[in-house]
Amino acid sequence: LTRHIIKPTENDSKDAQRQEKSIKQFQKHEERKKFHKMTSQTQNYRIKLICSQHGTELFEILVVEGEIQLALEKLSEWACPRPVEKSLLTLSAEAYVQPEPLGVVLIIGAWNYPWAVTLLPLVGAIAAGNAAVIKPSEVSCGSASVMEKFLPQYLDPDLYPVVTGGVSETQELLKLRFDHIFYTGSTAVGRLVMEAAARHLTPVTLELGGKSPCYIDRKCDLSVACRRITWGKFVNCGQTCIAPDYILCEPSIQSQVVDEVIKCIKEFYTDEPRTCEDYGRIVNQQHYRRIMALMEGSAVAYGGDADQSSCYIGPTVLKDVTAESKVMKEEIFGPVLPIITVSGLDQAIQFVNEREKPLVVYVFSNCKKVIRRVQDETSSGALLANDCLVHFTIPALPFGGVGHSGMGCYRGRHTFDCLSHLRSCLIKPLSMEAVNNMRYPPHTANKLSWARFLLLRHINVPKLWRVVQMAAMVGLGAFVVQVKIQSHATCKRTL
Repeated sequence: LTRHIIKPTENDSKDAQRQEKSIKQFQKHEERKKFHKMTSQTQNYRIKLICSQHGTELFEILVVEGEIQLALEKLSEWACPRPVEKSLLTLSAEAYVQPEPLGVVLIIGAWNYPWAVTLLPLVGAIAAGNAAVIKPSEVSCGSASVMEKFLPQYLDPDLYPVVTGGVSETQELLKLRFDHIFYTGSTAVGRLVMEAAARHLTPVTLELGGKSPCYIDRKCDLSVACRRITWGKFVNCGQTCIAPDYILCEPSIQSQVVDEVIKCIKEFYTDEPRTCEDYGRIVNQQHYRRIMALMEGSAVAYGGDADQSSCYIGPTVLKDVTAESKVMKEEIFGPVLPIITVSGLDQAIQFVNEREKPLVVYVFSNCKKVIRRVQDETSSGALLANDCLVHFTIPALPFGGVGHSGMGCYRGRHTFDCLSHLRSCLIKPLSMEAVNNMRYPPHTANKLSWARFLLLRHINVPKLWRVVQMAAMVGLGAFVVQVKIQSHATCKRTL
C-alpha cells in the first residue's frame, strides 16, 4: 500500500511536479469512474447472490449508486479551496481551507447491510483521494466473496485491496498503522477497534448502535404511525442499527398500538411471514439464540414463533414490558418489538435520558411542541419525527452516533470531509512589513492597542466585496447622471 500513486524524487523540476499532479488527478478520476461502472455492470450478479432482487436493490444498491453519482457531480466543489473570513491584519493575504487526502483508510464493514455500510465509506475514501483496505464482514460471507471477486476487476488491487477472513485477520489488520479507521458494528468491538487505533494515534469513525426509542403521542394518527414503525422495525428482519428498538406510549393506547402493528405485519408479510419472500432470517445461530433469550419473561402480544433450523423468528410484539425486562438490557437487533407504557411525555423523556445516548430518537406526534421538547430535552445521533429510517437516505444529513452509539459521521460531503485532512492555508505577501511592527519587541501599550484593533476586527470578504460593488455602481450611476446633466446644459447654451 502506498500513500501516493507516484512518489517524486527530490530533484524533480516544477514542470515534472505539475505533470505528476496531473497524472495523480487523472488516475484518481479513473478509479472513481471504474468504481461507478462496477455498480451497474455487476448489480444483477450481486443481487442474485444476496437475496431477493427488489429488497436488496431498494435498501442497498440504490443508496450506493446515489452516493457515487453525488460524489461525481460535487467532487470539484468539495475538493476546491474553501475561503474563510479574515481579520484586518490578514486582509491582503489568502486564507482558505484546502482538503487533502489522509492516506490509507481501513474500512471494516458490517454484516446486516454489507454493501451499503462497506461501500458508502469507500466512495468517500476514493473521492477524497485515499487508498483503502476493505474488510467486509465474515458473517455475510456471500457478499464478502463477491466483493473479493469484483472489486479488483474495477479498482487497482494495490490501492484498494479486499481482505476477507474472520476475527484473526481483522486483529492482524488492526496491528498495522492506518491514517483513518472506519468501523461499523457493535459497541463492544468498537471499543477494541478504538483501543488498537490509539496505539498509532489513528483517528477513528465508529458507527455503532444502541436502543433507539420510539415515542408515540396519544393524539397522533396511530394508524399511520404504526404502519411506519412496523416497516422500520421489521425490514431486514429487524437487523437494522437504526430500527426502532422499543415503543414508549401511554397505557390508554397500548392495545390500539398492538392491534395496528399486528394489522401492518399481516399486510406486509401475510399471515405466514415464514413463507413471505420479503421477510428475512436471522443471520446465524448465535444471534438466533441471543434474540430468543431476550424474549424470556416477557408477555407476547403477537408472534413469537420460531424455527432454529432455518434461523427464523417471526415478527413479534411484546406488551407490558418494563425497564427491568431482559429484552431491555441490550440492543435487540431482531424482529422483536417491546412496548413500554409511560404516563406521558415527561416520563418518556426521563426514560430515554436515563440510558445511553441512542443512534436515533423517534417521535410520532401532530404537535410541534411535543416534537420540539423531544428534540431539545434528549440527545442522540439523530432525531426523526413521524417516520423511521428515512433520514439515512438524505446524503446532506450527517449520519452517525454520539457517545455510546458512536463517533464521527458520514454520507455525501460529510464522508469526504471525514476522510480528508482539512489543511489551513494562509498565503501572505512579503510587503507591508510596517503593519507587523506591533508584534515585534519592544512591546508597548500603543502596539497592544493597534494589535487589539487589527486582530479583533473580522472582515467578511464576500460582504465587503458586495458593498464595494454596490458603491461602484452608485458612483457609476452618479457619474452618468452628472454627464447627462452637463450635456443637457451644454445643449441649452448652444441653442
